[in-house]
Parts: sequence; C-alpha cells; structure tokens
Amino acid sequence: MKKIIFTLPGNELLANSIRTKINAVAGEFITRQFPDGESYVRVLANVSKREVIIICTLHQPNDKIFPLFFLSKTLKDLGATKITLVAPYLAYMRQDKKFNSGESVTSEYFAKFISSFADELITIDPHLHRRHSMSEIYSIPCKVLHASGLISNYIKEKIKNPLLIGPDSESEQWVSEVAKDANAPFIILQKERSGDTDVKVTIPQVENYKDYTPVLVDDIISTAHTMMETVGHLKKAGMKAPVCIGVHAVFAGNAFEELKNSGIDRIVTCNTIQHVSNGIDISDLLIKKPDKG
Repeated sequence: MKKIIFTLPGNELLANSIRTKINAVAGEFITRQFPDGESYVRVLANVSKREVIIICTLHQPNDKIFPLFFLSKTLKDLGATKITLVAPYLAYMRQDKKFNSGESVTSEYFAKFISSFADELITIDPHLHRRHSMSEIYSIPCKVLHASGLISNYIKEKIKNPLLIGPDSESEQWVSEVAKDANAPFIILQKERSGDTDVKVTIPQVENYKDYTPVLVDDIISTAHTMMETVGHLKKAGMKAPVCIGVHAVFAGNAFEELKNSGIDRIVTCNTIQHVSNGIDISDLLIKKPDKG
C-alpha cells in the first residue's frame, strides 16, 4: 500500500517533491477558518489502518498548530495507526530555561503538546541551544536530520574560493563541519549582544583572506542583524561581496529585503521554509533513513 501524505498549507512544493520521489499519494482533506477565526478540518481520505505522514513546517507556529492538532486527532479518530510529523523547521526551541523569574519554558510545554498527538517527529537542524538531544523534552521518537552536507555540496559546486564565516562560538562545530566537507577554510565571528537588535561584531584574521569569497552561514536567518553587521565589516576590510547561506529562512519583518540590499552577492536557504531564497533542496534528505536525535 502506498504511503499517504497530508500537507498543511505553505508546504506544497516540498510535499509534492517528496510524494513524487517516494511514489506516495496525497491525503485529501479540507481546512479553513470560520469567520470568527476558529479552525475547520475535514478528512476526505480513507486512513483506516494506515500509517500517515503530515508535512508541516512550523514557521509562524501559532497560526498552524491548531489546524495541525485537529488534523492529527481526526486522523487517529478515523483509524490511522501511526502519525509521523515532518516539521523541517521546528518552532519553540528558543526558550529552553527560565532566564528571568516567572518565565514560561515554552520549549518543554510545546514538546509535550506535540508529543500528545504525533507518534514520531522528523525535523532538520533544530536549534537545541542548551539541549543535548530532542529526547530531553520530547517523549516520542525524534529523528534529527542535518543540512550541513547539502550546504557543503552547494558551496563546492557554486562558490569559487570560499571562506566560511560562522556567527558565534556556538556555531563553530556546525560551521567547521560544513567547511571540512566543502574543503574550505573557516573563521568564527566574535560578537557581543546587548539586546535583540544590538550586536557588535569583530572578524578575526580577515586580512589573511582578501582573495576569498566570504560565505556567511547560519542555521536560522531571522532578523539578519548579525549578518548585516558582518557584511559592513567585510566591506571595510575590502573583501568581496559575501554569499549568505542559512538552513531556515525565518526572515522576520523586512529582514530579507534589508539583507538583500546590504551589499551581498546572494542569499541562499534550504527549503525547510518555503521562500524565494530557497536554493538547496532538502527533499532527498527527508526520504533517507535519518539518525535518531
């Protein structure tokens, strides 16, 4: 029996690619909003005694989580035996501790919520911060995939004489892996953050890489302030226009336009979040057997 895939709005391009590659069928359903904003969900496909896959990247999660929840519960009520949630971008990983008294540790609560209706979770490069694995907060099996190999291949094929630049010390392990696979040198920025948008950046040993093409890499591009400040430093140092690469194209507010107009060569992201900057396809990664995280 062919696999059946349900696709939440905004995930159509990725889902179509996956369905074609694994010869799956589309799970028919209807979702819309009532005039008062409440969600309506109706499943039209026969899912009795079938394992189903739901594809729903969780960028801007508050608008997506209730349709996802209602769809999952309806599928179970209709006899689905297993629900695998494919969320290439996983939200609510930021707040993983109480930084101030009275704060909600939303990563834990969100993990419990997802674990209450999905039987398995597949995601790409979740922003773990102080977590060592997903199993610390998720009670369902989690399969974690990494886009570093795809990014390395893109750099090798598309960028001449690259120099990888990581945003901070936390990124060093990830950036060094991408650099190693791309056969390229790398440096890590030194930065001080005094607020969400107030970041001071210095670039070590930049004078040694005048003939290289800077490649700014990060897992998430959100406000893009760090990248834009780095671009300014690279300009002052007489470096070539950089290429900006990210796994997840979050791009809060006008971040994409501002970064695009900051003097860069181009912006390239993985299609974990559907966006005009998508240039690295993760569909093959999702259909391979992943490692547990």
